[in-house]
Amino acid sequence: MSVGYTLVNPATEEALREIVYTTAPELAQAVARARDAQRAWRRVPVAERVRVVGQMIPAFRAMADQVALDITRQMGKPLQEARNEINTMIDRAETMGRLAEAALADEPLPPKEGFTRFIRHEPLGVVLDIAAWNYPLLIAVNVIVPALLAGNAVLVKHARLTPLCGGHFAEAFRRTDLPPGLIAAVTLDHAATATLIRSGQVDYVSFTGSVAGGREVYGEVAHRFIDAGLELGGKDPAYVCEDANFEFAVANVVDGAFYNAGQSCCGIERVYVARSLFDRFVEAAVALVRQYRMGDPEDPGTTLGPLASRKGAVLVEQHVAEARAAGARVLTGGSPWRGRGFFCEPTVLTEVDHRMRVMGEESFGPVVGIMPARDDAEAVRLMNDSPYGLTASVWTEDMDRAARLMAELDTGTVYANRCDYLDPLLPWVGVKDSGKGCSLSPLGFRHLTRPKSFHLRTRTRSV
Repeated sequence: MSVGYTLVNPATEEALREIVYTTAPELAQAVARARDAQRAWRRVPVAERVRVVGQMIPAFRAMADQVALDITRQMGKPLQEARNEINTMIDRAETMGRLAEAALADEPLPPKEGFTRFIRHEPLGVVLDIAAWNYPLLIAVNVIVPALLAGNAVLVKHARLTPLCGGHFAEAFRRTDLPPGLIAAVTLDHAATATLIRSGQVDYVSFTGSVAGGREVYGEVAHRFIDAGLELGGKDPAYVCEDANFEFAVANVVDGAFYNAGQSCCGIERVYVARSLFDRFVEAAVALVRQYRMGDPEDPGTTLGPLASRKGAVLVEQHVAEARAAGARVLTGGSPWRGRGFFCEPTVLTEVDHRMRVMGEESFGPVVGIMPARDDAEAVRLMNDSPYGLTASVWTEDMDRAARLMAELDTGTVYANRCDYLDPLLPWVGVKDSGKGCSLSPLGFRHLTRPKSFHLRTRTRSV
């Protein structure tokens, strides 16, 4: 394993900090401390776990200004969006705390004379959370808080682009009554992460990232009898029906496509619009997109920051250039960025089709293709024509129509008149290449525990 690397500010391309990898002896010590702490933590009543884990919330609030600035300087999110992420992360942590006791309670079975039977949800042990950079607090908290509430220890291996956020979680919990060592932040390269998974030192792996990365993680997990939760992204569609609330739909679809510079697994990347509404919708969407102000993410007036990496910016430029060459119309944006920073102009394309990568592969940037749909059947066919299945949204005032369409969509989450949002009371789950397992909601605790059957014969007699 190499010694480390230089963390770069994506807005300026200047060195931000030197990051040093966790050494093998340091990692072994962190794992040993986590396992020792977990043996005692698993015996702590759930209500007490909720109290202790909840102490991280005031700790994070006290750190909020520095955390937000670190997020912005690591991955380019405008500062106000970084502050919003802290608030949303806290809401999720509080919600999972409220769910924990009921979700983790013993499940009694129907009465049977002479017997007591129930199912207990026991912790797995040490959970490895490999978190992504695009929402570095939200993605991590989806695993960290429920894993701790379920009685596990957690190792946080944050993304290469946002390593400071793993430290933020460790520091927040250091200020609580959590047993020392129960959560630790580690900085590892791919090879060291793979070695850790194969080593037998962790009992569950949660990974958020690319499909290729998910396949690598799942391949490593296959060496052992442990499970993995995979959240792998999407190419999420929206369908705007002719009876949609027009202004509401345009504003929310555009925001769903360009928020966080389009770097959202559940952000809208392709839009299908009822043919009768198509020209009007495109005109209104382009007008909104042209209002984005691209620039320094630390400037309060900036509404579109850089992409987090040069690699991401190059991919978006390639998708747009290939689509243009294949006949797509670029209505706004689309010009390669020649200045400093990993910026991409917010781009709207029409005259696109599913042969183009921009409509089939994850772009993960500020670009969206818009196509007309002849009717509901064609819209559903186009929306399902994807190897991904994370979310999809339908925009209509007719809730019966929405329900019929949503039932036909092959995605983990379906929305009516909403998009690019996680409700922590609902399970976050993908189908097809968008992932495996689920997080959040009461069901999320199931993936961080194992069922244990208790079968007690309460009445015995001689034969």
